Amino acid sequence: MNLLSLFSGCGGMDIGFEGDFSCHRKSINKNIHPDWITEETGDWVRVAPTVFKTVFANDIRPDAKSAWVSYFEKKKFDANEIYHLESIVDLVKRAKSGDDVFPQNISIVTGGFPCQDFSVSGKRLGFNSSKSHLGVALENDEPSIESRGQLYMWMRDVITLTAPKLFIAENVKGLTNLSDVKEVIEHDFASAGNGGYLVVPAKVLYAPDYGVPQSRERVIFFGFKKSSLTKEAISALSQENIPEKYDPYPTRTHGAELAPIVTCADVLSDLSEPGESTDASQRKYSKAKYMGNHCQGGNAVPCVLAYNIAKSIENKWTLYFREEENDNIS
Repeated sequence: MNLLSLFSGCGGMDIGFEGDFSCHRKSINKNIHPDWITEETGDWVRVAPTVFKTVFANDIRPDAKSAWVSYFEKKKFDANEIYHLESIVDLVKRAKSGDDVFPQNISIVTGGFPCQDFSVSGKRLGFNSSKSHLGVALENDEPSIESRGQLYMWMRDVITLTAPKLFIAENVKGLTNLSDVKEVIEHDFASAGNGGYLVVPAKVLYAPDYGVPQSRERVIFFGFKKSSLTKEAISALSQENIPEKYDPYPTRTHGAELAPIVTCADVLSDLSEPGESTDASQRKYSKAKYMGNHCQGGNAVPCVLAYNIAKSIENKWTLYFREEENDNIS
């Protein structure tokens, strides 16, 4: 199924949604998901591919595109053309003016809209960001729909333009305790397609619960196209407490009685120290100061967490959507 990726960065979320990547064996709980592993080599495994295929990606950073293309060109001959080095604001404006910007037959839209204005390690300006959609200071102090803090609204426009059956958006946990921001975003996303989407209450997922060796928390938004859902799915997804059978959020795989939490020591144990390595990429590392437990580094969904989300959706796709909507699922 065709996937349209926004705010793609260097591709962590896209890699996870397509699957067929390598990760540490401890990141996959074989007792729960034995079918997820296709190959095993020492401490490393390759996970099975999903049904999703990235046909469009975008970001404004050339270095992000270089990283994305360097990975996906091994799988896609047109990786360089798939990734658009252009702001989502400019892409939407071109599409609305009549340009053929976005591919047809999109089943799912994903996007991690910029988090800097919601993060506890930033100024927390939220919707009143002082930065533009290009990441530079706004020319005046007036709040703007084109500011970095409101780029999720342009993601909503892409959803309206492409009409996917499902969209998934993500951001930092700090968004959930910044006034009523979470509820406002849920409401705005639901208005996509002239009010055509059912947005379930956003949840915070803790990465270590899914085999990721990072203490990262991400808030995930799911939106379902109402006209494509079965009556049973609409009823279930509209409940305050969604039945487990229809719950789109992935089931925990690690922690407590499930499987040991994966640590950085587990995944880095076979690497040389930066000063001793002959690998140029290994010699570079972050020297950021520790800012306390309330802060977390990075601004993207790790691919293993994204894979858990993708597999949860893949396994329940035919439960959600009407039979005529499932031509791509055997």
